[in-house]
Amino acid sequence: MRVQGRVQGVWFRESTRRQAEQLGLAGWVRNREDGSVEAVFEGPVDAVAQAVAWCRLGPPRAEVTAVAVDEEPPEGERGFRVVR
Repeated sequence: MRVQGRVQGVWFRESTRRQAEQLGLAGWVRNREDGSVEAVFEGPVDAVAQAVAWCRLGPPRAEVTAVAVDEEPPEGERGFRVVR
């Protein structure tokens, strides 16, 4: 998924990592050069849906203006990490 708005410099990646770990998801999250945040979630459908719903709001200092979600086949990610 890709999240746009004020999403960099507001702990979006770390908050996403914590949320994903609480939900038992694997994958990653990273900042993009265009100012958006990109994330990949793998796990149970309900947990992924919860993570996507959380990203539509983000952490308290974020201002999410748009979210794009693309479904892709799982790649077998293990754990959830912040990509720098």
